[in-house]
Amino acid sequence: MIREFHLADWFTLGNAVCGVGALFSSMTYLETADVRHVYFACALVLAALVFDVLDGRVARWRQKSSAMGRELDSLADVISFGVAPAIIAYACGMQGLYDRTVLAFFVACGVSRLARFNITAEAMAEGPSGKVKYFEGTPIPTSIVLVGLLALAASMGAVREHLWLGKVVIGGFTLHPLVLLFALSGSLMISRIRIPKL
Repeated sequence: MIREFHLADWFTLGNAVCGVGALFSSMTYLETADVRHVYFACALVLAALVFDVLDGRVARWRQKSSAMGRELDSLADVISFGVAPAIIAYACGMQGLYDRTVLAFFVACGVSRLARFNITAEAMAEGPSGKVKYFEGTPIPTSIVLVGLLALAASMGAVREHLWLGKVVIGGFTLHPLVLLFALSGSLMISRIRIPKL
């Protein structure tokens, strides 16, 4: 199987490996409370974004892409820009029942958005180049904004019990209002708004 990989696919795997590294760093933070691990997790998501951008550029430069490459890209994106940001948020203190529900919703939206893109990419492609001219819904890598916000919060000590906006207890279960940014991001991913592809 490895022989079937194109050069761009190796960059995609780099994206996935960075996403998994972010998960490990988040778990280490939960165990040690050493805030450096939040920074490592956030930096690894940023590195995943670099690999994600490079894999597309390399594929266009080499003029080699495949259905397998597209699927690899989506799977890597789910890890790095869906699961990893949700787990970083959890590690930073969004651990209430409502928080978990919102974070699961965010990941489900990311998965759904990528699946929709994969099955509609050919229909949305225009011209002889077959290039998709726009995204429907915000791309999942936009979650890097949320990751950056969490890195900033960590640098200011606004994690765990000190999360910005505090917490609300509803029906005996906890909601940290900051988690609603994940609900907004997920909702935008599955929306029908058109965003030009650069």
